[in-house]
Amino acid sequence: MSAEFSSLVEAHYGGLFRFAVSLARDEAAAADLTQQTFLKWARHGDQLRDRTKAKTWLFTTLHREFLATRRKVREQADESELDSIPAPQIEVGNKIDAKAAVAALSDLDETYRAPVAMFYLEDLSYAEIAESLDIPIGTVMSRLSRGRERLRKILSPASELHE
Repeated sequence: MSAEFSSLVEAHYGGLFRFAVSLARDEAAAADLTQQTFLKWARHGDQLRDRTKAKTWLFTTLHREFLATRRKVREQADESELDSIPAPQIEVGNKIDAKAAVAALSDLDETYRAPVAMFYLEDLSYAEIAESLDIPIGTVMSRLSRGRERLRKILSPASELHE
């Protein structure tokens, strides 16, 4: 294993894994996604001319791997199987801690979950998120705004009263 690859894994594994958990909602699947991303880097990373873009390339690749995996699952699963999967339950108290906020990400639609996780958990810039998700910066800003609002509703004690 090359020194460059080792340092890349050391620098970005944690962030990629956290992002994968926020998308996949499962640590084993997140580990698989993260390893698949680094495998793709090992095979194709040498094609990246600007090495300063490695982080963005890795997040983009992980997101695409997640989408491809999800498509495969959808093709294989019956609608009835998908409906029987229980939604994660989140307890909301008077105080919101970081764990509750991260857990609430799983209730967000993926449209909002990916940019919110990239921005707040991985400290990616609007431009890096836009490039990773292949969407305009304005769309990133809009999805972040709407995602934050949906998180507030999920985490709000008042939302329990309306259920």
